[in-house]
Amino acid sequence: MSSSFFIKAKENPKFVKKGKNTQAPKRKGDGDSGGKSKVQAKKPSKYNEEISSDSETESHVASKKRQSNQETEYDETPQEKKLRLAKNYLDQLKEEEEKKAEEDSFETDLIAGRLQEEVLEQKGKLQRLIAKDLMPPDVSEIRVLRGHKLPITCLVITSDDKYIFSAAKDCSIIKWNVESGKKLHTIHGGRKGTEDRHVGHTAHILCMAVSSDGKYLATGDMNKLIMIWEAETCKHLYKFTGHKGPVSGLSFRKGTHDLYSASHDRSIKVWNVDENAYVETLFGHQDAITGLDSLSRERCVTAGGRDRSVRVWKIAEESQLVFHGHEGSIDCIQLINEEHMITGADDGSVSLWSVNKKKPLSTVKQAHGCHGDAGLEQPHWVASVAALQNSDTVASGSHNSQVQLWKCGQNYRSLEPLFTVTVPGFVNSLKFSSSGQFLVAGVGQEHRLGRWWRIKEAKNGIYIIPLKRKPPNPEEAKLSE
Repeated sequence: MSSSFFIKAKENPKFVKKGKNTQAPKRKGDGDSGGKSKVQAKKPSKYNEEISSDSETESHVASKKRQSNQETEYDETPQEKKLRLAKNYLDQLKEEEEKKAEEDSFETDLIAGRLQEEVLEQKGKLQRLIAKDLMPPDVSEIRVLRGHKLPITCLVITSDDKYIFSAAKDCSIIKWNVESGKKLHTIHGGRKGTEDRHVGHTAHILCMAVSSDGKYLATGDMNKLIMIWEAETCKHLYKFTGHKGPVSGLSFRKGTHDLYSASHDRSIKVWNVDENAYVETLFGHQDAITGLDSLSRERCVTAGGRDRSVRVWKIAEESQLVFHGHEGSIDCIQLINEEHMITGADDGSVSLWSVNKKKPLSTVKQAHGCHGDAGLEQPHWVASVAALQNSDTVASGSHNSQVQLWKCGQNYRSLEPLFTVTVPGFVNSLKFSSSGQFLVAGVGQEHRLGRWWRIKEAKNGIYIIPLKRKPPNPEEAKLSE
């Protein structure tokens, strides 16, 4: 349409170019010829045009039109104005749609990323790469909490990382504030023979678990008892009986109040804490069960001590998978994700497992070194293990006063040592915080189960070890940008 109008402009002498700083040309009857006026109108526009601050506020469309139509600019008709405004409106709509589409795409990518992580987590294939950024903490940065009179045997951290619950051979339970390090509640232990009148444990506490919503705390002891507490107030709620041996493992199924318990009586029991009810018992191990763990699936994993087996219990199907690999008694176990786990044994080895393989994916022998005279060396046995869930970072503790951090290789097929942290005593319990910001070690002068070995210089305490990250590499940062 515009090209046809340009032809009309050439044929019609009434239409002439109007510059911003030039006056409209006079008609022939005003004294000057039409040709002369046309030259005078063009010249200032091309060579002597003034630029004022007003020109900066002109619309982009008007400026573009003036540049493109310098030779043949003309007065705009109502129809053309209508078309121009319509075009501007359509351009604006298009720009808004593109911006909205870009924002929606970004949000979709974020949601897709989260969904992908959730799917991988459910499949047990999520492995966040954290280990490469970790570095050893300074000794001055490690905090120590003291309150128990006898060796710490077990501990747990709430899922919000705000509180630690610890238990010891003095039969006491303490709730700690992580940030301040202060004791919030203490449930004192009772003397043997006072079970009928004492609210609490009267025997060594061996294990504990806290529900993922922080509502319930469960503790198990040498007297075959399981106690259920209100985690917020430390008020006693229930007492579960039924095991015929010391209770050695407890775990709440994530997102529920279903409780799994393991015992030296070689059985697994399932409880419904909300209903204060026993559900069922599972058998299979040939020796005392030494450890238990679970995540979101309706299953749990156990370490069978001297039967040298690891078992995956499918609760709903009432079936089990049996795994072998350690040469000694398997004393501790922890799930890394739904498909992978780590174990430690008294032969000094640490192993990585997949629930789809009957043998370990990787084993490190003498993980904490050896002790003894030349030719009679014995490995330091592994007393505790921990895993930062859905990551490539795990840890092990031994009676050599060392916490060893490990990096899991791709698909959990290897274990590489990262660094060690010294904590004087038996490392009886290890737990990573949910955020991965710190690791907590429960340390005592002796092993949680016996007194056959005592470290005199050790002090009973809870060690909060910060997990420091390496500063970002400037060159890597530039590449990522």
